[in-house]
Amino acid sequence: MYTILKKEILNPTVTKMVIQAPNVAKRAKAGQFIILRVDEQGERIPLTIADADPETGEVSIIYQIVGKTTMALNQKQEGEALQDFVGPLGQPSEIEGERVCVIGGGVGCAIAYPTAKAFHHAGSEVSTIVGFRNQDLVILEDEFKEVSDHYYLMSDDGSVGEKGLVTNKLEELIQNGVQFDKVIAIGPVIMMKFVCEVTKKYNIPTVVSMNPIMIDGTGMCGGCRLKVGDEIKFACVDGPDFDGHLVDFDEAMSRNRAYASFEKHERDEFCNLLNQEVH
Repeated sequence: MYTILKKEILNPTVTKMVIQAPNVAKRAKAGQFIILRVDEQGERIPLTIADADPETGEVSIIYQIVGKTTMALNQKQEGEALQDFVGPLGQPSEIEGERVCVIGGGVGCAIAYPTAKAFHHAGSEVSTIVGFRNQDLVILEDEFKEVSDHYYLMSDDGSVGEKGLVTNKLEELIQNGVQFDKVIAIGPVIMMKFVCEVTKKYNIPTVVSMNPIMIDGTGMCGGCRLKVGDEIKFACVDGPDFDGHLVDFDEAMSRNRAYASFEKHERDEFCNLLNQEVH
């Protein structure tokens, strides 16, 4: 069993939990994820590791309350325990580049933060651009500022930071002569698509995290199947990080919408069909 050491409400729909999981904390790296189960009857869901401390054995997760399992998870309180907490899984992010721009959108900022932190600790010059719909949804502002040489906060309605999209700020910086060795985009699939459209114009290598399309965390269901260039990859196994200029975002979004529209029994059937198709 894995004890919940701390629970913090970050905004009305997003919660942070700190879990006692020493074996995960010892090996966790930026970009990796865990699979948890709330109780014996619960389904397994993948969540990205937001932070880990190998000395204390603490692992932080940040999740959005969007369905039955995350609702059940959110009912848990400090001092209670989770049934399963398995990881780290997935391929770690490649922390290379002297001047990098880490872009986070919405709850995707929970994944962008450990990446920005890893680059900061590696000695890179880190610019972060984070975007939210409004002031009430902002998360991890102090944490990002601590690991960023340059921090830009954007909001759709202008209620906090600058009004506009993360892509607006990214293109503004590039056009003003700021040079990046690499851009890392993490957030809604549509956001990552448009970030890649900007960076492709300027020939800037770009990495995207396809965490949003992961379903069971193992690749067995086939729901995270992804076309990357001429190859078929699986976000849970081969990623979640990929070359953003090679990802077929339209296909990924179409698959994600189809899966999200199903009831649970239909989702299970859909995953089985995809798995048969793959094999």
